[in-house]
This record gives sequence, structure tokens and C-alpha cells, in this order.
Amino acid sequence: MTTKEHLILPITGLDCADCARTLEGGIAQLDAVQSATLNFAASTLSVEYDAQRTSPASIVARIRELGYNTHLQSPTVQQRSDVTHNWRMYLFERRRTVLTIASGAFLTTAFLMPTLGIGGAAVTAAYALAILSGGFYIARSGWTALRTTRSLDMNALMSIAAIGAMAIGEWAEGATAMFLFALGNTLEALTMDRARQAIRKLVELAPKEATRVHGEHADRIPVEQLQVGDLIEVKPGERVPMDGMVEQGSSTLNQAPITGESIPVDAHPGSAVYAGSINGQGALLVRVTKLARDNTLSRIVQMVQEAQARRAPAQRFVDTFARYYTPAVIALAAAIAVVPPLAFRAPFYTWFYRALVLLVISCPCALVISTPVAVVSAISNAARHGILVKGGMYLEAIARVRVVAFDKTGTLTKGQAAVTDVELLNPHLSLVEAVHGADHTPDRLLALAASIEAHSQHPIARAILEEAQRRKLALLPATDYQELTGHGAQAHINGHTYYMGNHPLFCEQVPHAEDICQRVSELEAEGKTTVLVGNIRDVLGLIAVADHVRETSADAVHSLAQLGIQRTVLLSGDNERTAQAIARMVGIDDVQANLLPQDKVQAVESLLSNNGTVAMVGDGVNDAPALARATVGIAMGAAGSDAALETADIVLMSDELRRIPYVVRLGRRTLDTIKANIALSLAIKGLFLLLAVTGLATLWMAVFADMGTSLLVTFNGMRLLREK
Repeated sequence: MTTKEHLILPITGLDCADCARTLEGGIAQLDAVQSATLNFAASTLSVEYDAQRTSPASIVARIRELGYNTHLQSPTVQQRSDVTHNWRMYLFERRRTVLTIASGAFLTTAFLMPTLGIGGAAVTAAYALAILSGGFYIARSGWTALRTTRSLDMNALMSIAAIGAMAIGEWAEGATAMFLFALGNTLEALTMDRARQAIRKLVELAPKEATRVHGEHADRIPVEQLQVGDLIEVKPGERVPMDGMVEQGSSTLNQAPITGESIPVDAHPGSAVYAGSINGQGALLVRVTKLARDNTLSRIVQMVQEAQARRAPAQRFVDTFARYYTPAVIALAAAIAVVPPLAFRAPFYTWFYRALVLLVISCPCALVISTPVAVVSAISNAARHGILVKGGMYLEAIARVRVVAFDKTGTLTKGQAAVTDVELLNPHLSLVEAVHGADHTPDRLLALAASIEAHSQHPIARAILEEAQRRKLALLPATDYQELTGHGAQAHINGHTYYMGNHPLFCEQVPHAEDICQRVSELEAEGKTTVLVGNIRDVLGLIAVADHVRETSADAVHSLAQLGIQRTVLLSGDNERTAQAIARMVGIDDVQANLLPQDKVQAVESLLSNNGTVAMVGDGVNDAPALARATVGIAMGAAGSDAALETADIVLMSDELRRIPYVVRLGRRTLDTIKANIALSLAIKGLFLLLAVTGLATLWMAVFADMGTSLLVTFNGMRLLREK
């Protein structure tokens, strides 16, 4: 019987994407390991293994055997201690970096020795020490790749080139090339670590300890020891340590780490609070609602790390290209070294040297790193602004979107509907008397409607219930409640069945006069949603509800148009007139109204067939099918909502619609950066391959060009961290 376990390990000593593939392959080859996936961007290894045949300690030992380091850790404290505070500390805390510095020192000494009158074997020895110190980890990684995965990676190619240089007496060039390669790896590791800091800083936003309250006593404990239901104190100026609900106290909270919104929100008894938020001037007592590993901030970090591990289409292309490219260049280098001397009696030294240069040039480091560094930087930037992008493929997809479809309630509008009109249409109906007594006032109609909708979570139902509570109306006992999806609801009250719903429902079920239809049309033309109340024979009255449009909706739609979005569409379950009124207010191009959930899916499919790519923006719960069907599903206001976090491809933690144009711009900038990085890598590679074959490039020039290009694409990708 197989017992599958899952293990996530932080990896140190991981300098390049090519090395990452070697480590991934080396772990995957273990018999008891079912899968191994290395997230180079986050520097973590995810392993699924048979717990009856191996142990985490054995996997850790294998990682160290392959030349890397790791440690077993609690997932709730993952990466907290693995933070680089400054570059000097980073340089001197790693043995590999120390050896690189030693290589540079030996190389400098060898260059200076002739000026001091020292030559011969001493200079050669200094160059040899430079090669050995700079190339120790490089050669070990190359041998590991060859032994475990039967492949030649860039470390193996560099090692072969250095050995070849020594064999033909080019000690200076061999030492210079090895030092530059080692230095390039060190700088690349440093820059990637800087990119990883964005996510590590998210982890550090949540305090490690919390003040737990027991009656009149309080004690400081690690957040991992808190349980759901515990009461914690959050003092003024402190960060909230856990997700919870305010039980006592009032304050304001800066939720920017979670939602990206810098404007503080009010917190009072009954308010939800999120780990990492900063408390204002008031003290709060908070009841814990989630464990440390399940709180909103932990889930954000986990989802961002998972997003970084998902390969974008451009990255999959690069990986496939590199898989065939490297062996092809090795074969070409072998042909250059052998064919001209044998077939044309060309000088062996000249063509062997050119083959060595070609081997160095063939290293695909810059090409391999060109995509992941851009993706990790963009995803980290988005997370810092309260946007969760679940993978590089969605950044590419949002960059290509030309049509954006919006849900209405809770997306373009605030989702906080309020009752504006209550009209009793026929005060003489005996059924109303039987239920409510002789006093036929609008309050009686509102009480009947609230009694029907007492169990509904729909925004309109909540608005009616809140209005009934505000008027202090007593509800009637209702039984046999049934939701009529997309239309309304019905319930059994005092021996009679009553309906409450939209105009189409009553057109099908209940006969009514034309003047009622006219009144409904008038209210809907004002942008109000109208629901009718009645029984199987008569319409008793109507209730109009209005939902306020978000202040930022018009700005967001206008910004999308400026970005070249060709068409915006409103997909609403509301009536045509109300939907049209909202669309006019915010500048939406097209409207499709009276849509059931399945109708929204069909509408998205139609948009896809006509336009190719479509983004759907909704609340992440009611619109889940349409969000899933769209090219990119965007969930609004998902902070604290598990369903919204799981549903969409891009999640806006706040209700700020202007985040949508921002993420479109970020996606386009990311795609442009990836294309530029790939083009730059291939262009420089092609140029130096040509120079190598014609004999115009030297070993140190080749290494300088290769590692220089790697650093160039890395820095270019990291610019996305600062995108605004």
C-alpha cells in the first residue's frame, strides 16, 4: 500500500535555472519519489513521495548530495529566517561566494606577478588556483547533472571549456573565464534573491507572537499555538496577528498589506480583521476565526508561491527550446573541433579553441532565466498591490484580452442595495386582509416580502430585510421556502403560497393589469430594480431597490478604453432597463440582461467565439461558472472569501475596480519584457556563435557576454517590481 506524503523544502545554493532542472531531475529519479517540482522563483522544492519507502530526512540527504542545502521546517514559519538583510552579508555568508572572491584574488595576483618579476610556474600555479577555487562548485554541479540526469548543463560545459583551455596552455583565459562565470552566478543569485524578498516580506507582515486573553490574564504566545475561538488583544499601532472578528473596541485598520488599499477602514464589534493589518489608535479584542496556516495572509503567500511555480507559455517555449538547443550546440562544437583539422588539415589548436569558445557561448543561462525573473517580479508586484495573479499564463492572457465583461451587482455597483419604494397596488384584496389584518399600509406589504425572503442571501433580499428591521416590522412565520433561481422566491404563509420576484416571473405566473407593467417600467428606467409581491391570482404590490454605483466604476471603464480594450459588456441577471441605466452611468458599451447563471456562461462563450479572448469580472461566487469559462476570470473584493480566492485566475483583494486597468498594464509590460529578454538573449547568443566560429571571440569574451546577458535580462525583469 502506498502512503503519499507531500513535502515542501526551501533550497539554498540555487544560483541558476539550469541548476534547478538538475536538482529537480535528481530528486525525481529516487524510487520512492512520485513527483518533484522545483519553484526556482521561490527557491522551494515540492516533493510527493511514498512515506513507507523513504523519509524526509532521506530526501534532504539526497539534496545535499546533489550539492545544495535545505532544512525541514514548519510551513507556518516558512522562509521567516531566510532573509538577506544586505548584499555584504549575502556575499560572505556563502562558501561558494567566498571561493568566487578567492578566485578573483588569485586571478589578480597572477596578472600582477609578471610586473613584479615573477613568472613561469608561479604564474601558472596562481591561474590554476583561480580555476580551482572559482570552478569547484561549478564542476561539482556539472558532474552531478551528468551523473544523475545524464545531461550536460551549463556547469558541465563551462568545466569542459576550462579543462580544454588548460590542456592547450591558455591558463589566463581559462582562469578569467571561470572567474567571470562564477562571479556571474553569484550576482545572478543575489538579484534573484532580491526578487524573492518581495514574497518573504509578505510573510514577515504577520507578527510571530500574539497576546492571548484569559479572563483578566494575558500572555504572549507564538501565533502557531492559537486556536480558533481564542481571544487576542491588538494594541494601538500593532499589526493584527490573526484573522478574526472584533468583539470589543473600535479603531481604524490599515489593510494595505492584504487589499492594497491605503485608506484605513473602520473596525468595530462584528468587523472582520485580517492578519498583517495595522491597527490605528484604538485597542481591539479579536476572536480568532482561522488558524495561522489558514489565515488570509498565509493563503496569499501560498498562492503567490504556487503562481510563481506555474510556467507561462513563453517559459514552456524556452524550456523546450533549451532542451534541444544545448545538445545541438555541443554537437556543433565537436564538429568544429574535429572536422576542419581532419578534413582540411586546419590547425588543431585554432579550431579546438574555437570549439571551446562555442561551448561557453552555448550556455542557455540568459535564455532560461529570461522568463521566470519577469514573472516572479510581476506577480510579487501585483501581490504588493492587493492583486493575486495565479500564474504567469494569466499575466500573458490578460495582456492579450480585448473584451472585458462585468457582472453588475457587487462589481460595478457596491452590492449594498437599499429599498427606495414600497407600493401597495391593490389594497382591497381579501387575501391581504386575511394575512395582515385590516390595516393595508405599505409596511404590511414590506413585512410580507421580508417574511418570504427571511432565508435568502441575495442582495435584494438582504435590502428588504434590513428595511423591515429599520421599520421594526414583525415577520410572519413562513414555511416551504423555495428559491426560484434567477427569478425570485416563494413561501407558504398562513395557509397560502406567496411569490416575490422579478417582472418576468409574474408575467408567466400571475395575471396583472397593464398599468402595473407601466409602473415597473417607470421605476426601472430610473435605474431601480423592481420586485413584485403576490399570490397565484393577484399582484399585491411592488418594492423598488436601488444599488449605488461604485465611485471608481466609470474611471475603471474609461481607463480600459484608453488601454485599447475594444469592448466592455455588462452581463446582468437584472432587468434590461436597470442594466442599461447602470451601463450608461459607467460607460459600458453593450448590455445583456435577464441572465441566469447558465446564460452568463453562454454569453461568455459567445464573446469568446467572436473576440478570441475575454476577461470576466465578478464576485467570485455567484459568477463562478462564467469566471471559469472566460479566458481570465477576475474576482472582486475577495479578502476573507475562501470561495473567491479559489474561483478566479486573478483575485482583487479589495473592491477597487481601478486595479483592473493596472493589472492589464502589468500583464502587457510583463509580456513585452519577456519578449525583449528572449530576443536579447537569442540575438547576443547568435552574434557570439558567429564570432566564435569565425575566430573573433575569446573565452573570456564569451563568458562575459553570456553572464552579462544573464544579468541584463535579470535586471530588466526585476524592473517589474517597481511598476506602478
